[in-house]
Amino acid sequence: MSNDQPPPGQPPEDDPFRKRPPGDQPPPSSGSPYDGAPPPPPPPYDAGPYGGGPYGADPLAGMPPLAEPGKRILARLIDFLIISIPLYLISLPWGGAVGGSNGNNDDDVGDLFAQTYSGHQLVWSLIGLVVYVAYDTYFTHKDGRTLGKRLLKMRVAMLNDGRVPDTGAAFMRAVVLWLPALLCCPCLWWLINIVLMFTDKPYRQGLQDKAAKTVVVTVN
Repeated sequence: MSNDQPPPGQPPEDDPFRKRPPGDQPPPSSGSPYDGAPPPPPPPYDAGPYGGGPYGADPLAGMPPLAEPGKRILARLIDFLIISIPLYLISLPWGGAVGGSNGNNDDDVGDLFAQTYSGHQLVWSLIGLVVYVAYDTYFTHKDGRTLGKRLLKMRVAMLNDGRVPDTGAAFMRAVVLWLPALLCCPCLWWLINIVLMFTDKPYRQGLQDKAAKTVVVTVN
C-alpha cells in the first residue's frame, strides 16, 4: 500500500474539477450528471496554484463551466420576484406584508401600533421564510434548477460528483441562503454572498454552497 500523499493544495482524487492528464480522461457516458453541458476550452499546461507541475494548473478541466456571478444574481432576483409578488398580494387582505404609519401622535396608541407592526412583520417574515425555503428545496432537489436558473441555463450540482443535490443538501442550502436574509441581516448577507461569488476560488461558492458542498454550473 502506497503512503504517497497528494502535493499540498492538490485537489483530492475524487474531486470532479481536478486536472486530468491527457489519455486519462474518463470515457464519455450518456448517464453522466454533467452530460449536455458545453465543454470548457482546453486549459494551458503550465504550473499553477494547485500543486504546480504540468497537470496542476486547472482544477476545473473536463467539467462544465461554472455559472457567471452576474447570471446567478439575476436568476436569484427572478426567483425572489416569483415568490415575493404573489406573497405580497396574498397578504393584502391582512394589511399587507409591509406595514405603515397610522398618523396618530398619541404616545400610548403609538406604542401599541409599534408592537402590532413588529408582530405583523415577524409573522410575514416567518411565512416568507417557509415559502422561500420550500421553493428552493423542492426545485434544487428536483433537478438542480429553480425557475430563475432554468431560464438562465444553470443548475446546482454536488461538488464531489456533479449529481443533483439530495433533499438534505437542498434543504441545507436553502436554509443557509434564506434564514439570515429574511430574519436577521438581509443587506449584509446578500453583500457577503455576492462578493463570494466573484472572489471565491476556485468554485465561486456562496455561503449556501459551502454549507451544502455544491456549485452552480452552466447547462444547455
